Amino acid sequence: MKILVTGAAGFIGSAVCRRLLDRGDTVVGLDNINDYYDPELKYGRLAGLGIAKEAIDWYKFVKSDAFEGFTFVRMNLEDTQAMRMLFANGSFDTVINLGAQAGVRYSITNPHAYIESNVDGFINVLEGCRDNKVGHLVYASSSSVYGLNGKVPFSEHDGIAHPVSLYAATKKSNELMAHAYSKLYGIPTTGLRFFTVYGPWGRPDMSPFLFMDAILHDRSIKVFNNGDMLRDFTYIDDIVEGVVRIAQVVPAGNAEWDEENPDPATSPAPYRIYNIGNQQPTRLMDYIACIEKAIGREARKDFLPMQPGDVYQTYADSSALAEATGFRPSTPLQQGIDRTVEWFKKYYNL
Repeated sequence: MKILVTGAAGFIGSAVCRRLLDRGDTVVGLDNINDYYDPELKYGRLAGLGIAKEAIDWYKFVKSDAFEGFTFVRMNLEDTQAMRMLFANGSFDTVINLGAQAGVRYSITNPHAYIESNVDGFINVLEGCRDNKVGHLVYASSSSVYGLNGKVPFSEHDGIAHPVSLYAATKKSNELMAHAYSKLYGIPTTGLRFFTVYGPWGRPDMSPFLFMDAILHDRSIKVFNNGDMLRDFTYIDDIVEGVVRIAQVVPAGNAEWDEENPDPATSPAPYRIYNIGNQQPTRLMDYIACIEKAIGREARKDFLPMQPGDVYQTYADSSALAEATGFRPSTPLQQGIDRTVEWFKKYYNL
């Protein structure tokens, strides 16, 4: 199978590429390697896939030294002409769109970056799938779309009318755009709502790495909402397994669709939404305790109010994913944190 993976230098994207390559797929990876966070981490992930930093240049297709089936190209999703050529020449069976401008808080101060990448870029992906008869588009959504929804656990069958950040709004727009293309053109699309992904090679702007770095360098950590928050932390290996399995489950449309009681997760069109979460929300202070235990040192804590764009809790109902794939995320938090701290110390020579 030939698969396009966007965001291939990212945390989730690079891990998905490796998993697909290990099972023998042909993969084209795309990323713009922007400087939202340290690009060296992105180059490091690509190096693990056999792509040397020195070989990378804009619009240049680089063959992997480690995986015969992997090719990487540096490109912007929002570059309409380049994306048209990529799809026209690619003959992709499946597209896994993980490329996006990430970060909830960053969207407060840099809104245009989110529209360009997450909206303009996503329409180019949809158009590429439409014009070239791609068999299945799998794309990253986010648990942030639940916004002010206070009903837990979060279910795909509940409404998502009130996002509280522009990042969340762009992810909701992706789901709406995907449904329109599924209905109009029959493109099978599957959206995946990720819940607080962490693990080795993770993003340095996220709390595991901010906390680890501060504790190991004897700096205080920022604890928002005075520690009264819950998050459904999901280990990277669980996310990857869910992505790869669901890519093989092509939606055909809900034959039992009820127009009077529409289900937001399904449609008469070949469209589906799934949560991928650990189904075990953890209190922020307990999460910090896991990191302290893994490092063997107590953190100095600065307690602060809730930040704009944040929500009080995330809690996934992943039963639909389990029903569709036979897989349910289950990595215990302490185990995942231990592995992450071990990698962090090794990577940063601490």
